[in-house]
Amino acid sequence: MKIITWNCNGAFRKKYNLLDKFNAEVIVIQECENPSKSTKNYKEWSDNYLWIGQNKNKGLGVFVKNNNSIELLDWSDKNTNYKNEVLELFLPCLINKEYILLAVWTKKANSEVFGYIGQLWKYLQLHKNKLIGKKVIITGDLNSNAIWDKWDRWWNHTDVINELEEVEIKSLYHLLNEEEQGKETIPTFYLQRKLDKPYHIDYAFLSSNLINDKISLVIDDKDIWLEYSDHIPIIINFNNKN
Repeated sequence: MKIITWNCNGAFRKKYNLLDKFNAEVIVIQECENPSKSTKNYKEWSDNYLWIGQNKNKGLGVFVKNNNSIELLDWSDKNTNYKNEVLELFLPCLINKEYILLAVWTKKANSEVFGYIGQLWKYLQLHKNKLIGKKVIITGDLNSNAIWDKWDRWWNHTDVINELEEVEIKSLYHLLNEEEQGKETIPTFYLQRKLDKPYHIDYAFLSSNLINDKISLVIDDKDIWLEYSDHIPIIINFNNKN
């Protein structure tokens, strides 16, 4: 199985064919349009998908291909509220009746305190127990890095990493590259598409029961993708063939 995550920077209806060359079974896209309210060709390409968003032009989508199946997990609104605050944006689903995939695009979400990585921290407080012992993939744009940790904040990026590791879910990039959080050598994002403003803010986490020597992770070529987005696609391959 091959999975791609990419923040397309909008207008995915004009960009989806760029990913066809990878022949991925699962495609996780941040900032994409709702296919049901978009162009005919995009709708046809998105023949099996889940989508969530407050804006029909910029949401979070999971698209599955090649006869794979996808089901929305019932982590409903009554369970995803945290003190009456709706958390954004998280899309939990079941792939091929076997893998829990949590697609993520953390946002400010009108929160005065718990924006971005704080949203994921809150989400884990509610749903972390659902991940224990399961085959889990968490991937997407976290808008976060350990370099932005604050000493007096209990929901830093590092705290989220520790929460995941408590249930044996690890960052695949850091595991394979033997790099520490906050010391990444390969960026996933270039602010304003400028090469002198690189950051690592997109991630793929896997449960320990999925990690073996056949898995690979590639952050694709920035020289190709910066024409289309400020983010670079991440490709996770369970068969170690890029």
